Amino acid sequence: MEGLIATLLENFEKGKMTRRQLIQSLALAATVTATAGASATAADEGKSFRTVAVNHISYQVADYARTRDFYAGLLGLKVVADTGTQCCLVLNGSNTFIIPRNAPPGVTPPRIDHIAYTIAAWDKNAVGAELERRGLKPKPDSDNSFHVKDPNGFDLQISGEKMTAYGP
Repeated sequence: MEGLIATLLENFEKGKMTRRQLIQSLALAATVTATAGASATAADEGKSFRTVAVNHISYQVADYARTRDFYAGLLGLKVVADTGTQCCLVLNGSNTFIIPRNAPPGVTPPRIDHIAYTIAAWDKNAVGAELERRGLKPKPDSDNSFHVKDPNGFDLQISGEKMTAYGP
């Protein structure tokens, strides 16, 4: 801004612009600077996360083993962390996985339980504070993720890049 004002004054002193043009240019520069400052503040206040991947999709199903075998057999997904009631199916060459799990009693499967997104630059305190600021009532799932509800009531998990099919 200082350089712009110096150039405008220099142009005025050399007769390259009138006093009216100088004042209009200074007013325009001040308006642009004030608007840019307000936009930066608004962007900081409404800071969004930079999503880098779908981390995982969690399914509740009647028979997790049947779902496991289907996806592993059809799509070649690698089975890991099989507990007998759920497992992780890793998409080859990625950190993305799906979790088929037996639905709890009383829940009519199938349904998607939640979807987890990986965000860059994970900082648990900063992420939690931003979710709170937005009124989302975050529930920590681990040191590396929070669960919140989206506007439709769906469970949304927000996680750091260290969240894998093998655990956080």
